[in-house]
Amino acid sequence: MKKLFNKEVIMYLIFGVLTTVVSWGTYTVFVNLCKMSVFWANLVSWVCAVTFAYITNKLWVFESKSWEIKFVLKEAVSFFASRGVTGVIEIVCVPLLVKTSFDNLFYNLFEKMGVGMKILFTDGIYSKVAVSFVIIILNYVFSKLIVFKNKKTKE
Repeated sequence: MKKLFNKEVIMYLIFGVLTTVVSWGTYTVFVNLCKMSVFWANLVSWVCAVTFAYITNKLWVFESKSWEIKFVLKEAVSFFASRGVTGVIEIVCVPLLVKTSFDNLFYNLFEKMGVGMKILFTDGIYSKVAVSFVIIILNYVFSKLIVFKNKKTKE
């Protein structure tokens, strides 16, 4: 159990939550204020979140200290490619779940429980939450096993 909750995992969870806040926050702004479709809002929020995640994962989670251009480019390309895989999963699955009335199921459930969730009822938000849990796990595995497996600690 101690190994499961080491510094790296704790930092990943903290920055994972913050990355999720960036993703959901930008998604909500794009849907509600910019009146973007679910697809486009999700795509742009993903780009914002991945950029934030790369910087925080490099510096504080996996502590990859090298700024050698060749190394950073390889690392960044691997990071964005792995996030591209999970991004495609998210971009496909969120609208798919919305179309299958996944959000309505949760909205109706909360209403029956007497919980007013109107603030959180941004179009597609429950689908976004469900997909985000799966994405967080996949992103950690890809980052740990592929992107930052050979991290350099010197410049």
